[in-house]
Amino acid sequence: MLTIKRLDLAEARLLIEGAAAKARDIGVPMCIAIVDESGNLIAFDRMNGGKTSSVTIAQDKAFTAAAAKKATHDYNSVNVPGSLAFGIHTEVGGRISSVGGGLPVIVDGEVVGGIGLSSGTPQQDMDCAQAGIDYFETQRG
Repeated sequence: MLTIKRLDLAEARLLIEGAAAKARDIGVPMCIAIVDESGNLIAFDRMNGGKTSSVTIAQDKAFTAAAAKKATHDYNSVNVPGSLAFGIHTEVGGRISSVGGGLPVIVDGEVVGGIGLSSGTPQQDMDCAQAGIDYFETQRG
């Protein structure tokens, strides 16, 4: 029997709150997705002005971060022609993202979920995702 640690809705909302605050600070309305450890959606927020194309992208970034247990930007450098990992973005029905902005949420050394952001540049998405995690860590004690 396995015991699985998983984000709950209140924790997902903390992640969104922290990410959205950073997005407001930089003036970029974001789409923010929070998933459980298996990559299934828990909560989603599309800030006013968040790009419609970013709704799916944010969810795919969060899915990748949680299910693969790594940041989406880690795939970026290996998803190039000639690399053994080239084409990873076509796997799982095209849901694997190699664009920065998806981070695993780790508690006590275990991936308990993922956060994915989209609407800014990859670096802006990454910064807002990290802000969400930082806020979550300070609020959960």
